[in-house]
Amino acid sequence: MTLLQSVAPAAPDEVVAQGEALTPAEVDALVERAQRAQAGWARLDAPARAAALTALAQAIEDRADQLGRLIAWEVGKPIGEARAEVARAAAIVRYHAQGALDPSGTVYPPTGGAWSLLERRRPRGVAGLITPWNFPLAIPLWKAAPALAVGNAVILKPATAALGCARALEELFAEHLPADVALLAPGEAETAITLIDHPGVGCISFTGSTRVGRSIIARAAARGVAVQAEMGGQNPSIVLADADVDHAAATIADAAMGYAGQKCTATSRIIVEARIADTFIERLRTAVERLPVGDPLDPQVRVGPVISDQARDRALQVVERSKQQHGGEVLIGGCATDPGYAMAPTLVALASPEDELARDEVFAPVAAVVRAESVDEAIEIANSVHYGLSAAVFTDSLATAARVADRLQAGMVRVNTSTAGVDLHAPFGGVKDSSYGPREQGKVAREFFTVGQTVTIALP
Repeated sequence: MTLLQSVAPAAPDEVVAQGEALTPAEVDALVERAQRAQAGWARLDAPARAAALTALAQAIEDRADQLGRLIAWEVGKPIGEARAEVARAAAIVRYHAQGALDPSGTVYPPTGGAWSLLERRRPRGVAGLITPWNFPLAIPLWKAAPALAVGNAVILKPATAALGCARALEELFAEHLPADVALLAPGEAETAITLIDHPGVGCISFTGSTRVGRSIIARAAARGVAVQAEMGGQNPSIVLADADVDHAAATIADAAMGYAGQKCTATSRIIVEARIADTFIERLRTAVERLPVGDPLDPQVRVGPVISDQARDRALQVVERSKQQHGGEVLIGGCATDPGYAMAPTLVALASPEDELARDEVFAPVAAVVRAESVDEAIEIANSVHYGLSAAVFTDSLATAARVADRLQAGMVRVNTSTAGVDLHAPFGGVKDSSYGPREQGKVAREFFTVGQTVTIALP
């Protein structure tokens, strides 16, 4: 028996949720239940599936305050962002509820005397969803909603650090969807492996670290099962000499430090053109200093604690190695603070491209500042890592923005705005080690959860 437990990062002595991990035999039974339920769910008319998902979205909205406070307390997300996540989660479900009514195939000109030739999109069966703690409602639902809309059942294996939020989702699923169509599989690595290896699971969708993602991709591919993985980011924001310096500083400060930097799209590197570097860095320091740090339930707070003491210690160690081994200069922060596992927002001026802060994801309120002598050098620095999720460029020139966007190796490029932002109706994903497989979100999300079937109809 493995005991699972989540604690409040702002008050680590307080247990938020606990329970037992499922055994492999229990996961097997869960998959069998989901398979039986999926057959009936897929046979429902699309309007009936749309109605059930719409009711789920309404229930999320009805419990918005309760869910927002739970997110804030369990994962340390500032309450303003937590409430926004709840609203976004409901909007995602509503969007895909209506998507259930979209066309689900293509008609082609028939040949050989046939009456019709068409391709239908069919559900894969049971979708295994392995999700992180940092967006404990939005990410599970941006996977589950499109999967359910097209007729799949889903089994969610959540991160233990967000177990309470997962339990809340489980209750909502049970109240508003047919029995066993959406199930929860709490556990750690063994539970995930059992889900990935199960012959009754038709696809695996993962969000988390690149290290874990690579192992999941290999395991799923060995079984020949469809897999998508959204993984890490080490996202650059480029500030060019013609940028609005105050706007860029305020936007990047929030993109790097908001929610303690615990977003895969958070700004990790700030690449500034040398001729404005001194002015910009001073404005950036001021903008970071103004960000309120503290209790995530305080509506004024923008930077709460990181998720665990291990996460905070690792981030502090990376900053210390930057100073001691690579000549990095801490411009602000670099220390632990209150409450709980909080860390002061930290800016480090880099001196070496070999610094971990120049190459790796830290997932904490830490960002590196790098000077570039030209636009070309800024792009080269931006592209120098093995990640490629989100990138931003700040410039007053549309022509420059277009040229830079063309050369940035990132799945998402944002001009004069934060790297940390995702539109629910647009494709989401990266390149290089940030993503594998089809895109998530928007209408394209349904493609991963379906498989094409070509049907020829000849009349007697």
